[in-house]
Formats: sequence, C-alpha cells, structure tokens
Amino acid sequence: MKGKLLIIGGGEDKGEKGSNVDFSDEIILRRFISESRLKEESRIEIITSASSIPDEVGKDYVKAFRKIGAKNTGVMIMECREEADDKKILDRLNHADAVFFTGGSQLRLTSILGGTQFYTLLLKKLEDPHFIYAGTSAGAAAASESMMIEGSSEDAAEKGEVSTTTGLGLVNHVIFDTHFITRGRIGRLFEIVVSNPTVLGVGLEENTALLIYRDKMEAVGPGLAILLDGRSITDSNLLDVINGAPLSIENMTMHLMSQTDIFDLKTMKLKIDNPPEVVGKE
Repeated sequence: MKGKLLIIGGGEDKGEKGSNVDFSDEIILRRFISESRLKEESRIEIITSASSIPDEVGKDYVKAFRKIGAKNTGVMIMECREEADDKKILDRLNHADAVFFTGGSQLRLTSILGGTQFYTLLLKKLEDPHFIYAGTSAGAAAASESMMIEGSSEDAAEKGEVSTTTGLGLVNHVIFDTHFITRGRIGRLFEIVVSNPTVLGVGLEENTALLIYRDKMEAVGPGLAILLDGRSITDSNLLDVINGAPLSIENMTMHLMSQTDIFDLKTMKLKIDNPPEVVGKE
C-alpha cells in the first residue's frame, strides 16, 4: 500500500476551549491536512459510519477543519451496506484527496463497509502515495488487519478476556488500541501479542497519532504511543493456564514513542528524535 495512514488514539484536539494540549493547537488535524495532496484545498470526506450519531459527529469535524483553513470538506453518511455501494458515494470517494474516519464502534464500521464497493475503491485509492486515510478511535482500531472488539481494562491481562475480529486490513502485522492511557488499556495488548508475536501491539494515548508511510511510523501530537514487540518473548504461561487466569510473559519488548520519533516497521527499530521545543536547556 503506497498511501498514507494517520492513526489517531482518539480525543484529538479540535481547538476547543479548555484544551490541555501542551505543544500546538490542533497539531494532529493540521498534520492530516499538510500531508494531503492539495493541503488546505484538498477535498476531505468525513466518514461517520462508526458513529451512532453520524450527523452530529460529521458537523463537529466540518467545523474543526474549517477553523484551521480546510473548507473543502463533506460528510459521507453510510448507515447500511446498500448506501456504501451507492454511485454518488463512490463518485465522491473517487474525487477525494483524503478521508477521515470518525470514532464510534469499529465493529459497526467494518460490518457496514467491509466487502462493499466503497471498501474496494478505498483500497484502490490507497495505492496513490498522495492519498491519506485518517482514523480516530474506532476509525484507528479498524485500520489494522486484526482489530480488538471486546476486553475490559480491568480483566484484559487474564487469558481469554480479549476478543478480536478482522479489520479493514490497511496495515498488516500491527494491531491498534486507542484511548490507551486514559482508559488504562495496556493489559489489553498483552494477550494479543503473546498469542502471535509477529503482531506488533500499538497503544495510542488520546490526542496522539502515528503517521504511517513507506514502512515508517512517525509519532504526531503531544502524547505517547506504546509499542509491544513480542518477538523477543522467551516464555509465557499462555498454553498452560485456564481462561480467566492471569498471564505471565517473560522478556516482552516495550517501546515508548513521543512526538517526531520514528519506528521502522521493516527493521523493528525505534529512532528517538526529540523536537527542539522539548529538549531541556543547560
């Protein structure tokens, strides 16, 4: 896949009053625009299929994008599979420079769009290196080949407490979890990674994103991304204990990424590159 992906942990700043963003207002949404083909002039389509209140959510994002100079935006409301095959919808996607998938339920999103003409065209659009897909919360979780759909924060470090299903498959061998620190979800990735150590577990704090392009992931925004790499695991009790029992894992690798750090998905190495504004002065 040659296009760009911007995977957002949810709660991205929209320039609203009371925001606690430390570095730069609307940094993630601005980066989304800057990475698109025509910048502020790009045609942006907002996809609200994951949400149970699509009209309200769509209007919020149109307002947010207009505030930072991107006025050529529209909202695609697809609440059933038939609408995802509608010619007018497909024409709009065909002319889009960028798409933004909102939060809600990732299962709702994939069940509506999976296998439709809209989905097929989206994959085709992502063969264009100038096209960008952004997804926040459910829109982020659904981007991976496998996605989490169940698993509470309290019980997720126990065997059998996390459920997954097939996602949109925009990126392989990676699984995303969102609202990661705010909702205490680090345990939700443990079983996923130990069950198949070829899968990189990625947990995104709110108001944090990863820009994925040409097998590189760059951290965007003021928060943290937590990566769990299971290839170094030497032992676990996964196969020995019953469902509901606590998991034990030896030698799992964890990386913490902050703004401008880059993780190489081919070499599985992290390059730490602190921006000037966060480097302490002597």
